[in-house]
Amino acid sequence: MDFRLLKHVVTLAETLHFGRASELCHISPSTLSRSIQQVEGELGTQLFERDNRHVTLTPQGLAFQRYAKETLEQWEMQKRTLAATVAQLSGEISIYCSVTASYSFLYELLSDVRTRHPGIELKLHTGDPADAMLRVLEGADDMAITPRPRIPPSALAFKSLTRSPLLFIAPTEAHDWLPSQPESSTAEQWRDVPMILSEAGLSREYANTWFKAMGITPRIYAQVAGHEAIVSMVGLGFGVGVVPKIVLDNSPLSERVQVLSVKPELPHYDVGVCVLNRRLKNPMIDAFWATVTPR
Repeated sequence: MDFRLLKHVVTLAETLHFGRASELCHISPSTLSRSIQQVEGELGTQLFERDNRHVTLTPQGLAFQRYAKETLEQWEMQKRTLAATVAQLSGEISIYCSVTASYSFLYELLSDVRTRHPGIELKLHTGDPADAMLRVLEGADDMAITPRPRIPPSALAFKSLTRSPLLFIAPTEAHDWLPSQPESSTAEQWRDVPMILSEAGLSREYANTWFKAMGITPRIYAQVAGHEAIVSMVGLGFGVGVVPKIVLDNSPLSERVQVLSVKPELPHYDVGVCVLNRRLKNPMIDAFWATVTPR
């Protein structure tokens, strides 16, 4: 079995979206489709049910996904083991991420790197995720954990770690400005709601698009750098905020806010690691990159 084809199957199984999977594999959707057909032809069974709008795994596809993922992980481990016998990598890698990402993803990532490459020193910078890609592009940091933009800069390589929905959160206490029926949102319900949003970044972009689709200009109470402070301000009753679910799940103030079941929903976004393509020629950076796998 071609490892490249296995990667195509695993990526589509994880994203269930031909366009997104083809971007992650750096191939066209038609090439991805041919890869899936080739694997299904060799196996003599259908792995995916697909139509013009949806992709789902068949029971056979679910079983093969586990096999393909385990095979790829064993192959990567074998390559790294053999490479480790040739030379000991050493040097420093700087990583930029938000506070939430530092304890959501970094422990597992850095533990793996330290075990396999004890000679690599890791330097961490934290801040607003909206600044992450720019810091990598400008060379301030080697890598960053960041939401994947709709159209990533061509100079960057991006590996997904997980997908996180964006949530509307509100105070647990009653306020007269809270939407009465968020599951059936109307412009009238949201026109006077004080909003606490990120100053910049993908979550702000998605929130702006949502309000534009509703036909209203949001009433901005505060604009915040990063997401963690939004949970605090919402918990204090200042307004409704928009934050990724991973931020809320890791916040010590999560019990002071409630998630609004807003329809239409905000989009999900991929959270992952980015690096300059040309930096992957560095053996140390490439070794770290090889340890990055979806959760």
